[in-house]
Amino acid sequence: MGDAADHSPDHALKFHAAHRRVEIPPPETFPESLGNTLKEILFPDDPLRQLRKAVLGLQYVFPILDWAPKYNLDLFKSDFMAGITIASLAVPQGISYAKLAYLPPVLGLYSSFVPPLIYAVMGSSRDVAVGTVAVGSLLMGTMLNPMVDHIQQPELYLHLAFTATLFAGIFNASLGIFRLGFIVDLLSHAAIVGFMGGAATVVCLQQLKGFLSLDTFTHATDVVSVMRSVFGQTHHWRWESAVLGFIFLMYLLSARYCSKKRPKLFWVSAMAPLISVILGSLFAFLTHSDTHGVQVIGQLKKGINPISITDFIFDSKYLSGTIKTCVVTGMIALAEGIAVGRSFAMFKNYNIDGNKEMVAFGMMNIVGASTSCYLTAGPFSRSAVNFNAGCKTAVSNIVMAFAVMMTLLFLTPLFHYTPLVVLSSIIVSAMIGLFDYEAAIRLWHVDKFDFLVCIAAYIGVVFFDIQLGLLLAVGLSVLRILMFVARPRTMAMDNIPDSKIYRSVHQYRNANTSPGILILEIDSPIYFINSNYLREKISRWVDDEEGKLKSANNPHLEYVVLNMTGVGNIDTSGITMLKEVKKVMERRVVVANPNGEVMKKMNRSELLEEIGEEWVFVSVGEAVGACNYLLHAYKANMGAVELDSHMFV
Repeated sequence: MGDAADHSPDHALKFHAAHRRVEIPPPETFPESLGNTLKEILFPDDPLRQLRKAVLGLQYVFPILDWAPKYNLDLFKSDFMAGITIASLAVPQGISYAKLAYLPPVLGLYSSFVPPLIYAVMGSSRDVAVGTVAVGSLLMGTMLNPMVDHIQQPELYLHLAFTATLFAGIFNASLGIFRLGFIVDLLSHAAIVGFMGGAATVVCLQQLKGFLSLDTFTHATDVVSVMRSVFGQTHHWRWESAVLGFIFLMYLLSARYCSKKRPKLFWVSAMAPLISVILGSLFAFLTHSDTHGVQVIGQLKKGINPISITDFIFDSKYLSGTIKTCVVTGMIALAEGIAVGRSFAMFKNYNIDGNKEMVAFGMMNIVGASTSCYLTAGPFSRSAVNFNAGCKTAVSNIVMAFAVMMTLLFLTPLFHYTPLVVLSSIIVSAMIGLFDYEAAIRLWHVDKFDFLVCIAAYIGVVFFDIQLGLLLAVGLSVLRILMFVARPRTMAMDNIPDSKIYRSVHQYRNANTSPGILILEIDSPIYFINSNYLREKISRWVDDEEGKLKSANNPHLEYVVLNMTGVGNIDTSGITMLKEVKKVMERRVVVANPNGEVMKKMNRSELLEEIGEEWVFVSVGEAVGACNYLLHAYKANMGAVELDSHMFV
C-alpha cells in the first residue's frame, strides 16, 4: 500500500533531479572524531585562544593584568566608597557567620582579609564581594561537628575546618581547570530556591539560642529537634536578651525596608549591622548587661591572619567526612557565587567566565585555608551592597580587605562587649532575604514539577537534614533531566496557511492538513534511553492517523515524514530503532533536516542506504512537496489506467 506511489519512476526521477540533496559530511578518522568531541565537551569556549602569547596567557589567568593598565582615579573613587561600605558590612557579618560554623569569631574577619585579595587578582566579576556565607558556614558546622565536638576538642575542630576549606578550594579549582562547571548546573534554579529558603529557615531557628541566651543547644538542624531543645529549656530563657534582640532585629529590618523602597539609600541597610554592633557594645558596656543574662563575644585575638599551613589534618579517621564536607560546601558556595556574579554582570552588560570564577574561588580558598580562613564565596547580600554602592572594578574588594586588616590590627578589642544576640539579629535579618517566595509562586504558575522540586528541597532541609535536602534537590533535578531525555516530545505537524512553515497542529489548530502524509517532529536526541519509547510513540501516531483517515473516508496513509531538526545526536540504539521502524512500517519513511552528525551515523550504519538518499530532504517543506508530487502523479496514472480499462471493455 505504502509503495504504490513509487510506481511512477519517470515523475520521481524528474522531481529528485530538481530538489536539493542533503550532503553527507566528509568522513573523519576515529582519532579526529574523538578529539573534536572531547574538545566540544571540555573546551567549548576555546580558552587556549588567549594563551597563544605569554601576555595574553597571563591576562587570562590573572584578569587584573587586563584592566589594571586602564585604571584611573575616577574609578578608584567609586571603588573606594564601595569598599568602605562593604567593609562596614563584612566585619559584623564575618563575626556572625563564624559563629554559625562553631568557629572563633575572629576567623570571620580573617576570611574577609586574604580571600578578597586573591579574588581581586584572579576573579572576572567586577561586582562580587568576597566573604563568608551563611549557608556555607552552617553546612560546615553541621557536617564537621558530628565528627569532632567543637566544645570538647576546639583545636582539632578548627584544624578540620581548615582542611575542609583546603579540599573545597582544590575541588572548585579542579572543576574550573578541567572545564567541568556543568556539574554545578545539576542544581536547578528551582532546587536552589527551595534549598536556600530551607537553609535560611534552619539558620533563623538556630538563632533562638542567641535570642534566648541559652547555654546549651541541639546540634541538629531539623525544626522538630530545634523546637524540642528550645521548649525543653523554658526555665533558662532570658527575657532581657530576647527584648534586646527583638529591638535590634526591628531596626535592621526597618533599615532594609527603607533601602528597598529607596535604592539611593542603600547605605542605610549596609551600615545598619555595624551600627547595631556599635550600639549593642556600648549598651552592654554601660549597663554591664553581661551580668544580667546577655552573653557577649569576649576577647578577640588581635593581629592579622597567622599561617595555618601546618594545621591540615589528613588522618584517614577524618578524611572521608572532610571530603564529604568539602564537596557539599564547595558546590553550594560555587552555585551561589557564580549565580550572583552572572546576575550583576547582566545588569552592567558584561560577561563573566564561569570556569575562571571556579578557579578564582578555588585559589582563594586554598590560600585562605593556609592563612587561618574558612570557606568563602560571593555572598549575595554583600555583593548587592557593593553593586549599589557604585563599584567599578574588583578594587573594591582590595579596599574592603585593607579596611578589615586595620580592624584586625587596631580595633578588635572594641568588640569584646558585643552581645551575641546582636549577631543573631544580624544573621536573621540577612537570612530573610533568602526567602524568595515570589520565585516559588512563579514556579507554581509556570511549571508544577519545578515547584515540586522547590518544595521538596525546602521540606527536606527544614524537617529532616540539610544534606538530605540537598541530595533530594539534586536527585529531583537529575530525575527531571532523565524525564526530558527518556520521554521526549513527539508532535504532529502541518502547514500554516499562506506560508511554507510547518508547525505543531496542537499549537496551530488551523494548519492545513496533508492527506496521505503524517509529519512527526522528534524534539530530542535519540539515545538508548528513549529509542524504545520513540518506536512505540511513532507506531501509535501512525495507527491514530490511519484510524482518522478511515473514519473520514480519506486516502490511506502513504508517507511518514520524520522531522529531525531537534535531533542533535543519535546513538546505535537510535539507528537500530529507525531501521526497525522502516522495516515494520508499511509506509514510506521520509527524513527531513538531519544534521551532520546524524547524517554521518546514518551513512556509516547503512541506514541511509535502506531509507534511500533520495528520501532525505533539507526541509520539511521539500519533503512534503516530494510526497505530494508523487501522490498526485500516482493518482493521475491510476486514473489513466482506469480510463483505458473502460475503453477496452
